[in-house]
Amino acid sequence: MSGLELPATADLLAELAEYVAIPSVSRSATPATMRAAAEWLAARLAFAGGRVEETAGFPVVRGEWLGAPGAPTVLVYGHYDVQPTGDLAEWRTPPFELVTDGDVVRGRGVTDDKGPVLLVLKLAQAMVAQRGGLPLNVKFLLEGEEEIGSPHLPEYVRARVSELAADLVISADGAMWRPTEPSLSIASKGLVSMDVVVTGAAGDLHSGRYGGTVANPLHALATVVASLHRPDGSVAVAGFYDGVPTLSPGRRAEIDAVPFDEEEYRATVGAPALFGEAGYSTLQRLWERPTLEVNGISGGGKYTVIPHRAVANLSCRLVGRQDPDRVAAAIAAHVAALELPGVTVEVCVDEGRVPAYRIEADHPAITAATAALREVYPDQEVLLAVIAGTLPATTLFEEALGAKTLFFSFATADEQHHAPNEFLRVRRLDEGMRAWAALWRGLAAAR
Repeated sequence: MSGLELPATADLLAELAEYVAIPSVSRSATPATMRAAAEWLAARLAFAGGRVEETAGFPVVRGEWLGAPGAPTVLVYGHYDVQPTGDLAEWRTPPFELVTDGDVVRGRGVTDDKGPVLLVLKLAQAMVAQRGGLPLNVKFLLEGEEEIGSPHLPEYVRARVSELAADLVISADGAMWRPTEPSLSIASKGLVSMDVVVTGAAGDLHSGRYGGTVANPLHALATVVASLHRPDGSVAVAGFYDGVPTLSPGRRAEIDAVPFDEEEYRATVGAPALFGEAGYSTLQRLWERPTLEVNGISGGGKYTVIPHRAVANLSCRLVGRQDPDRVAAAIAAHVAALELPGVTVEVCVDEGRVPAYRIEADHPAITAATAALREVYPDQEVLLAVIAGTLPATTLFEEALGAKTLFFSFATADEQHHAPNEFLRVRRLDEGMRAWAALWRGLAAAR
């Protein structure tokens, strides 16, 4: 680190505890709570003019350090919002209290994305304080709506293209593939989500007095859900696979060469068996194939009633050139074509819609990031992986700013993202700061 003294882990964890304690759940938190998280972050960006700026939704946090004339400019992206807690009974510790558990810390948002963002800010603070500056120009854009699809970020970014202009975006969001080797992601899947709403009678009905005389929305919804896939696991919606590239023999071979134990994977997720689209291995499906998942079904309950309304929550992870709007329209057309007497059916598509994203494996940013990871992990190979999840800002930055996004997160995919008992490996804080420092040095030297 050429004499750079990194923040002590204990001090960093103390700040992370403050950050995690702010319950910045973008799906349900009050504007005051979200602003508190934004202001907390902005205070850590004081060295770069940190400030909170308004959007049509929750605010963003901005800052910039531009004291390296002639050096490249990077835009560091991350988010301060977090997912809902889910069932509190499934948490071993309070979700908004940072708890050390051996070599990990637990708490909602600790790995997605509060810990990975904070380590970048603390590194930059240390560099400016000890060396008087950074090796390249750095802008910061930290948003509060990533977990709900970044619905207001596009308008904000497109109105400030010149302010946010950069040679490269580096995302502190994302995750390494697994804890056994360092990795970089060269792609992420797109996303479109929707609700299928089935309505029957005007209100819930007594199942004895009215049973057999009106259609049951849950029965009809079961028909809809069952129609979405074929027995072999493929999606049965006409037009769903439009824009999906054929998985070439070469790409199949690349994926097959990645060490991957399917039985270990099955045991880790706790499933009785693995299942998915026929003709592909588990890792091929995970990295290169689109999905249509049923995320939830609601209606009625454990009492003798015919519910008047039933809802299925659907989401699609997209690849290649799949168009989110066309996928949603194909699903709506598929549902409309089903024979469902006695009910009305509506498909309500959510606002946040994101195409798939990819950066080429030979891009200079991948080369520089690979070198940085090798510096921190000298005895390990750097794996080029794929994020099976979605990062909404990537395609926006490419379209609006003309800049590719490099995923450089020190979260790991197994750290219970979006689930109870989310955790972060403590060692990743130090490793991440050292790797970001090496990356910035490498990018500056390559100009």
